[in-house]
Amino acid sequence: MAPDADLRLALLNPWQRNFPLVHEPFAHIGATLGLCAAEVLHGYTRLQQEGALSRIGGVFAGNAGGAALLAAMAVPPERLDAVAAIVSSHPGVNHNYQREHRHNLWFVMTGHDDAAVRSAMASLEEATGLSALQLRMQRAYRIDLGFDLRSSTAPAPMTAALEATPVAEADRPLAALLEAGLPLVPRPFDDWAQALGRTPASVLATLQQWLDQGTLRRIGAIVRHHELGFDANAMTVFDIPEAAVDTCGEALARETGVTLAYRRERAPGWPYNLYCMVHGRDRAAVLEVIARAMANAGLAHYPHEVLFSCRRFKQTGPRRFRALPAAAVQNATTAPEVLDAVAG
Repeated sequence: MAPDADLRLALLNPWQRNFPLVHEPFAHIGATLGLCAAEVLHGYTRLQQEGALSRIGGVFAGNAGGAALLAAMAVPPERLDAVAAIVSSHPGVNHNYQREHRHNLWFVMTGHDDAAVRSAMASLEEATGLSALQLRMQRAYRIDLGFDLRSSTAPAPMTAALEATPVAEADRPLAALLEAGLPLVPRPFDDWAQALGRTPASVLATLQQWLDQGTLRRIGAIVRHHELGFDANAMTVFDIPEAAVDTCGEALARETGVTLAYRRERAPGWPYNLYCMVHGRDRAAVLEVIARAMANAGLAHYPHEVLFSCRRFKQTGPRRFRALPAAAVQNATTAPEVLDAVAG
C-alpha cells in the first residue's frame, strides 16, 4: 500500500529543497511530523518503490561540472519505438521523450565532459543512422523542477539564481554520490563520509558550501512528475534576437507555472534559442500558463512553437559526475528501462 495522501504530501512537498543537512536528517523530518525516523524512512522507501520519488539528491547548476546537451531526432514514425529504445539504453541519457513535432524524439545526453558527450552523440547517430540536433545550453534562467503538489501547474517557489562555482576535482566523488541519491538509512552522511575517507562534518560542510555558492540549486526530494499527477508538459521554443533573449528569458523565469527557462544554441534548420517548460495536470492548464507567460513576458509576437510530450521513454538522474558503465550503447530494444513508456 502506498503512503496515504497526507503523508505523501508531508514527506515530499516541503522537502524538495532545504533538506536538513544534519547527521540524522530523517529523525529531524520525523520530529516535524510527530513520527520516528524509521517511519519517515519507510515512507520514503515506499514512495521510491511506487515511483513518486526518484531520489533524495541534488540539483546542480548547469556549469557546476560535467556536460550535457539537449538533442532531438526526426524519426520516421514506424521506427520510433526502435530508435527510442537504442537512445534510452545509453546510460548517459537521462530523459527521453516523444514530442508532437517533426523532430519527435527529444533526449538529454550527460557525461563527464564535453568530449564524452560528443562521443556519445556520435555513437547514437551511428547506431540509429539518424542525425540529431545538438542544442547546448548557453544560460539558465530557471533550472529547478520543484513542484507544489497542491497546485495544478505552479512549481514550488524559486530560489534566487546565483553564479555557480564549479565542483572542485577533489570533491567530484561526493558530487557523484549526491547525483545518485542519498541512501535511505538513519545517518546517510556518515555512510558517504566512510566511503570517501572523510568526516561527516566535512561532508555536510561541503554540501552547505555548494548551496551557498550556487553550485547546487537545491538538495531534497527529486519527484517524478507523471507519478504525482502532472501528466501534461510542453516545451515552448522561441526565436528571439540575441540582444533581447536575456531580458525575455529572465521575464519567463519569473512567471508562475514556468518550471524551466533557458537559452540554447541555435542549429541548422532550428532557429530557436529560448526555451521554457510548463508542467501541469492537464493540457488545458499547460496552455493557459503558456499563454499568460508569453503575454506577460512580451513574447507573443516572436516566432515560436509549442511541443507537447506524448510519451516518456526514460526519466532518470543525470550522470555528469558518475562514471558510465562500460557498455555505452546497447542495441537491444527490450532493455527493462526502455519498456516503461507512458503517455504524457
